[in-house]
Amino acid sequence: MSKSQEYTPPKVWAWDSESGGRFASINRPIAGATHDKDLPVGKHPLQLYSLATPNGVKVTVMLEELLAAGHKGAEYDAWLIKIGDGDQFGSGFVAANPNSKIPALMDHSDGAPVRVFESGAILLHLAEKFGAFIPDNRPECLSWLFWQMGSAPYLGGGFGHFYAYAPEKYEYPINRFAMEVKRQLDVLDRNLSTRAFMCGDDYSIADMAIWPWYGALVQNRVYEAAEFLDTASYRHVNRWATEIAARPAVKRGVMVNRSFGNPEGQLHERHDAGDFDNRTQDKLEPDSD
Repeated sequence: MSKSQEYTPPKVWAWDSESGGRFASINRPIAGATHDKDLPVGKHPLQLYSLATPNGVKVTVMLEELLAAGHKGAEYDAWLIKIGDGDQFGSGFVAANPNSKIPALMDHSDGAPVRVFESGAILLHLAEKFGAFIPDNRPECLSWLFWQMGSAPYLGGGFGHFYAYAPEKYEYPINRFAMEVKRQLDVLDRNLSTRAFMCGDDYSIADMAIWPWYGALVQNRVYEAAEFLDTASYRHVNRWATEIAARPAVKRGVMVNRSFGNPEGQLHERHDAGDFDNRTQDKLEPDSD
């Protein structure tokens, strides 16, 4: 970077212009609601407000896996939150998640509704509620769950932003975050070289948390960076990603609250299992942005 391009930070930062790039219009340095808008409530105890980004896909995959495993109490309504339109700043959504990020879950199962926000917290809440998808080696499972929560920002907000979304491409941030993402892929690949899933023989919420980010990355469904990062070289991650993508519940989960990409792979809202009836699941490719 030449000296003419260097940025000298001011003594006190002030928000006086948009940062540029994709999603700039929804970023701001303050929290809270910008407008009054109540959240809709459907017929099931579990009410999900989300969008089929990787963080949203974690939860819809979990709910579909619970239903596939016979947990009828996991029936849910999934409402589309259009983050590009600022739905996450409506008063109802902010009440469900003061951080104004998808996904947000309202659990009406036991009287007064309970809010659960942050995707990892929702996965853990549902796993404990239904006694499912946490294996006997619970500490290992939770370690990988929280690994994902701490690692993915380097992939998304770090590498993904500077490589795919920033208005200008600069060598230093792209190289810095590409190195970290490749280190993370190596962590996953080494772990999956000796076990079927992240925690061993059992499919768990750790897999559901990690797959929408890193499975999508190696299969070139986010950032179009597979060649740049040489993701094909992580063969154990690719094997794991392919196996999870083939699960029927995963194929359903990636469709829910999806409003972009192939129209055949979209289900904007989900209120009943019958909403999938007109879809040909075995012909759909999971696709997560």
